[in-house]
Amino acid sequence: MNTETADIKAIEEVVATVERAQRANDVEEFLALFHPDALWTTAHGMVLIGFDAIAEFTRAVLPAASWDGEVTYEAVHTQFLRPDVAAVKVRQVYHSAEGDSEGAPLYVMTKQDDGRWLLHACQNTEVRVE
Repeated sequence: MNTETADIKAIEEVVATVERAQRANDVEEFLALFHPDALWTTAHGMVLIGFDAIAEFTRAVLPAASWDGEVTYEAVHTQFLRPDVAAVKVRQVYHSAEGDSEGAPLYVMTKQDDGRWLLHACQNTEVRVE
């Protein structure tokens, strides 16, 4: 397996961990995915700068989050900006009895010296069907 293929698999695993943590309302598993200097913008436009702000928000919101179904995340496109920086377009679908709704996150991820990929600058966007 070449380096780029291995990196894509590692990035896809981060996205799968986001899904798993969201489904389980697992704050610590979710937070372990973030770079200390991360920037996160929620689907509703709240801007969280730095790990502490992301952690405070996540600890307040994720444990109480509930859905009438399940959420899935899929890395649909990975573009390497540099060998250690990737822009990852994610398809996020909330499946519920009332019908599906979508989010379209963009994760800019950075590869750490130990080989781990972390979320560094992320923007979630609600997909509106007109």
